[in-house]
Amino acid sequence: MCAHNPPCPTAMAPDREAARSVAHRPEQGWCRLCNGVVQFEDTGVLLPDGRLIPPCRDALAGRPS
Repeated sequence: MCAHNPPCPTAMAPDREAARSVAHRPEQGWCRLCNGVVQFEDTGVLLPDGRLIPPCRDALAGRPS
């Protein structure tokens, strides 16, 4: 999927969220990365195969409400 040089991490790589954003919808709270991952502002992740990685609650603990 990725045409960047050097290539971005794959969707299955541990550092998958380091891939470049190709579609950003801040008003909806998500962005799509070039590896097919959809990353949500609450830190949740949707993988290209449909699996969901839930939000990291530690990251949310420091956010003001």
